Amino acid sequence: MDKPSWIRPWEADIPPKLRVFLWQVFHRILPTAEALREKKVDVLPRCPVCWEASETLEHMFLECLVARALWDHSGLAHLGEGLPRHTFPLFLKKLLAVVHNPALVMSVVAVLWRIWRSRNWVVFEGKQFGIPALMRQFHQQIQEWLSLPRDQTDRLGRPPAPTVVVDGAGTTICMWDGAVRLGSHAAGGMVILNSDRALILAKGVHFLFLDDPMMVEALVLWEAMGWCLANGFTVMRFEGDTQVVIEKILWRDVRDNQIRAILEEIVNLFASNRGFTVRFVGRRNNRVAHLVARQALSLFPTTCRLFDFQAWLYSRM
Repeated sequence: MDKPSWIRPWEADIPPKLRVFLWQVFHRILPTAEALREKKVDVLPRCPVCWEASETLEHMFLECLVARALWDHSGLAHLGEGLPRHTFPLFLKKLLAVVHNPALVMSVVAVLWRIWRSRNWVVFEGKQFGIPALMRQFHQQIQEWLSLPRDQTDRLGRPPAPTVVVDGAGTTICMWDGAVRLGSHAAGGMVILNSDRALILAKGVHFLFLDDPMMVEALVLWEAMGWCLANGFTVMRFEGDTQVVIEKILWRDVRDNQIRAILEEIVNLFASNRGFTVRFVGRRNNRVAHLVARQALSLFPTTCRLFDFQAWLYSRM
């Protein structure tokens, strides 16, 4: 996608989870009803919020009553006047291309995030909500983001990096693995070890309504690379047991239509971060990441976010 570098997900001046969200929007991989039905998941096609139309990206972010109300009440609706609305990623690309004020960029992303969160409240928690409450949360979200630590250039600062001892005898390693429950959801595990093979971090991630094993493996690697960059790791060796994905990355082969977008992002991250390398290891040598991925798969998404994977893994090493 030909877009200015400053709106690329990992370069946008927004919190990391919003960078992932924005990337998913651009590449149409949010699990809307339309996307799930294309993957043969048996869900109702109608918008769960208004029931007026099929739930597409275009309807959810531009046409649904919640979307229209949030755009109007936020005072941002005029920014999108005259822009093409038949494809939402194109609409968003052109909108962000003309919005140069960082505060406005943050507000646009906050509107999208509120729309997505309110939709998920209805789908997963059965909650009802009103526009005034959503607007209060919108303004609170903006204030929360503005209060995050920033560097001298007024951009979001990186959180302090964990204490890592890396000497000439070894390299900091990030192992990763994915696990899939077909027709339901998927999860991934990432484990970071220092040069002495001591555990620094164990982290599980969860993906709802995603059951393509190669996509899951690639997304877990992308998440792991993003976490390492956000936490100041500049020299890393990423190890995984998915030979097909790793060979595509090493050969820069991004022709696979199913995972082309995420492969392009990963290849670009490796190209722009010379301290990052990747290699294939067998399942036996990747056992700890596999354990974390399987444990994450067994947990409900909310529990997955709260679970102490590091303490759990310590008890099994």
